[in-house]
Amino acid sequence: MTIRRSRVLGTLMGLTALAFAPATAQVQQDNTGFGTSSGEFLLLGAGARGAALGGAFAALTTDVTALYYNPAGLSQMARPGIMVSTYSYVASTRYTWLGFALPMSGGSRAIGVSGGSFGFSDQPVYSLENPDGTGESYSVAETFLSATYSQNFSDRFSAGFSAKLISDALGATKATGFAVDFGTNFHAMLGERPIRAAFVIANLGTNLRADGSGLEAGVPRTPPLGTVDIPQEKQPARLRASGWGLPVFFRVGVSLDVVARGQNRLTLLSEFSQPSNNKPTAGAGLEYAMTNLGNSGFSLAARGSYTAQPANTLDPGAAAGFTSKYNASSFTSDGLAVGGGIGYGRGDWKIGFDYAYRNLGPLGGTNFLSFSLGW
Repeated sequence: MTIRRSRVLGTLMGLTALAFAPATAQVQQDNTGFGTSSGEFLLLGAGARGAALGGAFAALTTDVTALYYNPAGLSQMARPGIMVSTYSYVASTRYTWLGFALPMSGGSRAIGVSGGSFGFSDQPVYSLENPDGTGESYSVAETFLSATYSQNFSDRFSAGFSAKLISDALGATKATGFAVDFGTNFHAMLGERPIRAAFVIANLGTNLRADGSGLEAGVPRTPPLGTVDIPQEKQPARLRASGWGLPVFFRVGVSLDVVARGQNRLTLLSEFSQPSNNKPTAGAGLEYAMTNLGNSGFSLAARGSYTAQPANTLDPGAAAGFTSKYNASSFTSDGLAVGGGIGYGRGDWKIGFDYAYRNLGPLGGTNFLSFSLGW
């Protein structure tokens, strides 16, 4: 009888816990790490083609931009290449990316180097004592340099990694760090259609801790116990800044050639991404490419994508003190990207120009430009 009673009580307690579980889940706080990482310029991308296709480009990239989006794709390059891309970001800032890649061992391996720079210069310094400016100026220069190695382990699987040095200079302070990226690419045939799948994890590395003369300050000296506090000059000291982690993220992407007829190709791409400092995102894109039109050597491409970004659809409500004109629904123009490209090849040489436009919601839109050369 006692055993049966215990079983009944145990069952009732379990059912009670299940009944209250949804209510408990509803009151849990959002633990998303908004604003908890440094070096976020590492997320600004590379090349106009990748910007037009969003994060879904990780599965398709087999050109120089594989240095950024997926190191595994670098070993599938057919020829050496170089690319430079730039765009004007918000608040008069600029981001520039440069990459060089070199296939080796008959195409089974590849190496490459890349670098990115973000910032602005000569901005006036304001303070509470001098609201019109102190007459001084400051600059921001965030940069990284990366080296990449990639290898084909079979006719269907490749992998690669990148190691990068990071520098974050803000005014008279500076922080340095180290990070690695790792990517894989599986490519096969689905019937008669090429399909690719990619897994990428990026920016695994050290924290960035700022130091420099900008942290120097004057502090008052505490008088010894029992003595009179006599006014005196502040003593020189240096503040110790906290270290902040890098924006680590992992991405899974898939691409499928829906149409592959001769020199025409229509590719469907999709991806899921989970960053450490934001909510997870998902997106899809299309690329239509026509190569060697009429045997002229010219190629054309049109691209578009949409990335759903839940963190950008939050309604500020009345707490912000103003009414937002932006839609807080699940699907907005924020995350929409379009673009295209033109290329010309003759013999072993090929040049290309790509353009992309991406909507950043309240921050406006940005224009991406990139130029590539292969030989």
